[in-house]
Amino acid sequence: IERQTSNLHEGPNPVVVSAEWLLKLRCCLGAACGMEWFAYAALGIFTAILSFLMDLSVTKLLRAHQWLYANLEGHTSLQFFCWTLYPACLCAVASSFCHNICPSSTGSGIPEVRTMLAGFELPPYLSLTNMFIKFLGLTCTLAAGSTVFLGKVGPFVHISTMVGAYLGKLCTLIQSSALDFEFLLMTWCPDLQLSFTGVLFSVEVMSSHFALKHYCPCFFSAACGALTFRLLSVWSGDMETLRALFKTNFSTDFPFCPLEILLFAVLGVFCGAVSCCYLFCHRWILRFTKTNQIFIKILTTEKVLYSSMVAFLLATLTFPKSVGQYMASQLTMRQLLTSLLDNSQWSAPPQNTSLQPLLEWSSPGSPVYLPLAVFLLMKMWMLVLACTLPLPAGYFMPAFIYGAALGRLLGEGVAYVTPGQKWDMRLNPGGYALVGAAAFSGAVTHTLSPALLAVELTGQFSHAVPVLLATLLANGVARARQRPSFYDAISISKALPHLPSLAKALSTEDF
Repeated sequence: IERQTSNLHEGPNPVVVSAEWLLKLRCCLGAACGMEWFAYAALGIFTAILSFLMDLSVTKLLRAHQWLYANLEGHTSLQFFCWTLYPACLCAVASSFCHNICPSSTGSGIPEVRTMLAGFELPPYLSLTNMFIKFLGLTCTLAAGSTVFLGKVGPFVHISTMVGAYLGKLCTLIQSSALDFEFLLMTWCPDLQLSFTGVLFSVEVMSSHFALKHYCPCFFSAACGALTFRLLSVWSGDMETLRALFKTNFSTDFPFCPLEILLFAVLGVFCGAVSCCYLFCHRWILRFTKTNQIFIKILTTEKVLYSSMVAFLLATLTFPKSVGQYMASQLTMRQLLTSLLDNSQWSAPPQNTSLQPLLEWSSPGSPVYLPLAVFLLMKMWMLVLACTLPLPAGYFMPAFIYGAALGRLLGEGVAYVTPGQKWDMRLNPGGYALVGAAAFSGAVTHTLSPALLAVELTGQFSHAVPVLLATLLANGVARARQRPSFYDAISISKALPHLPSLAKALSTEDF
C-alpha cells in the first residue's frame, strides 16, 4: 500500500505517457495516408536541410580562404602559405575526427551501404557518432576546395542512410512493423537534390536490391528533398527562383548540327577509354596501399600526418602563381563546372559576350587549349592520389567535372579546326562539356543515370540525345572485359561481402 501511494505522489510514468502520445500520433497520421509516408517526406526534408547547412558552411569557409588570400596580395610567400596550409589543416582536422573518434566514417560510404542492403550487418556504419563525424569531416573536406578536388555525393548518401535508419526505427516503434530496410532504400534518393536522377542513380548503383514497389516512395521522398533544398536556396538569397542548379544559356533553336552527332559519339568512346585508364590507376593505388608495408603503417598510425602532407602537396601544385595558373585553381568546384559549361567559344569569343570564364582559365592572348590540357593531365593523377586520403570524400562530382573538361577540350578543338563553316559560329563547346561530363562519370560508375543528371542539373533537354548516346558508348567501353566500376573496386579492395555479380570482376582483376 505504501509503494502504491508513493507511486501516485510521484506522478505518471514517463514511459506510459510516451507510449500514449505515440499511439495518438499513430492514429492521427495513420488515418490520413499512413505513417510511413510522413516519414518519407521527413526523410527528404531532413536530408535537404542537412545538405543546405553543409553547403552554407562550406561556402563561408571557402570565402574566408579567398578573402585571406586576396588580402595578402603583394606578399607571395605569405600567399603561398595561406594557399597551402589552409586546405592542409582542414584535411588534417577531417582525418583527425575519423581516426580518433570514428574510423568507419572515412571514404565514400556507398560500398558499405550496398553491403548492408545485401543483407550483411555493419552496425558501426549506422551509429549516431558516425553520422556526426561524417558530417563534420565532409564539411572540412569540401572546404578545402578544388585544391583537393573531392566531392560530396557518396558521403552524403551515407549520412542520409543513417538519418533513414533512425527514422525507420521511429516508424517501427510507432507502427509496429519493420521498415528499416525500406528506409535504407529511400535514403539513396534525395541526396542529389534532384527529383528523378537520385532515384535512377539508386536503382543502378544498388542493382538487384531495388524493388519496383519502392519507386513511388522514392520519387516522393526525392521530390520533397529537392523542393526543400531549392526553397532554402531561394530564401537564403542564393537563387532568385526555383531553377536548374547550374544555369546555362544553350541555344534551343539550333543546339547542334546533325553531323555533330558523330563527334558526340567519338567523345563518348574517348571518355570511355579515358575512364578505363582512370579506373586502372585507381585499382593500382588501392592495391598498392593494401600491399606496401610503408603505406600500411602510415595509414594505420599516421593518418593525420599523411592527409596533411598530401593536401599540402596538392595545394603546392595548384598554387595560382605557379602551375595552378594553368588549371583555373582559384575556382571552386561549382565555378569550375559553371565555367566549363559556358556556351561561348573561348578560342574566338563573339562580341558582346562575357570573357570572365575565359579569363579564369587563361590570360588574354594565350591559347585556351593549354590550361585545359594541363588540367586534364594533372587532375588525373591528383584525383587518384586524393582517393587514398583517409577522410570523408565523394568521387562522383570530380569525375563529372573531369568529363566536362574532356568535352570542352574537344569542343574547342572542333571550333578551331573548322573555321569558316556555316555552323562554326553556332558551335557550342559547352554542349560538348555537358556530354563529356555525363559520359565520363557514367563510365566510371558504370551507370546511365548521369545522362539524366546532366540534363536535370542544367535544364538543357536540347542535348538529351547526344548525352544519352555518348553515355551509352562510354559505358560500353568501360564495361568491356568485365572491368569493375569505381565502387566495385573499393568493395573488392576492402574485402566487403559482395554480390555474385562481382565474382567475374574479381576473377579478371588482380586484387
